[in-house]
Amino acid sequence: MMMKFSILIAQYNNGQYFKECFDSIVSQSYTDWEVIIVDDSSTDDSVAVIKDIILGDDRFKLYENEVNKGCGYTKGRCMDFASGEICGYLDPDDALYPEALEKSVKAYQKNPEIVATYSRMMMCNENMIPDKTFSQTKKVDNNPYFFNCPVQFAHFFTFKKAIYDKTQGINPQLSSAVDQDLYLKILDHGDPAFIDEDLYKYRLHSQGISQFKSKSKAKESFAKVIFDTINRRNIKTINQVEVPKKYSNSEEIFDLLMYQTKWYYRLRTKAKLFFKS
Repeated sequence: MMMKFSILIAQYNNGQYFKECFDSIVSQSYTDWEVIIVDDSSTDDSVAVIKDIILGDDRFKLYENEVNKGCGYTKGRCMDFASGEICGYLDPDDALYPEALEKSVKAYQKNPEIVATYSRMMMCNENMIPDKTFSQTKKVDNNPYFFNCPVQFAHFFTFKKAIYDKTQGINPQLSSAVDQDLYLKILDHGDPAFIDEDLYKYRLHSQGISQFKSKSKAKESFAKVIFDTINRRNIKTINQVEVPKKYSNSEEIFDLLMYQTKWYYRLRTKAKLFFKS
């Protein structure tokens, strides 16, 4: 059974990189897809460049924010226009491997109970030349105390739209940690499947919005996302430590999760996953 896939692209001033992104989409082995692009009031010629590239292909739909609203708002707006059963975000400066959609959809067909999929991603230089696979990605044990901290998965993350519609949606106020917010809200509703191969090409370049320009701001946003998740899951204690009633600083939140970085916790999780499989 075919499942329509909505590829979601929140774009700001990345028109110069979009051709490789476009080429990777139209080269997909899976053919039942649409692309939703929302431009966040770019200040360069990105909209004109993208319009020229997608001209004549009605599978691509381009929308524009009248004023710059930020990453969280723009990614949320992508979902407003999505009509596919399965959704996944692709940054306009990145690209997909040819079988990315097909292998993601097959995971849902094989196991209808899952709510999401994620894979490994290839780190590339500015010219999209592959360097090495992102080493932190691994199979995770999704439980109420899993917050993807330290990071254990990222791109290529896909999810069921029906599950997203059960959540509060992406926080429009977020400018960073937007993906983390999405991951945790989706995982509130079920388990993901890990596709143990590279499906996503991640471009490292100086203009990327997620290239660690503001590490302290990103850290603060991630901590707030985790704190919101803790409250949403009604968690009162973590590793026998009481959760603060109000958010004060990022260190207080990350300290709660330090036990998850210890070797004995990682070994126990690995053993649990082994026996689960």
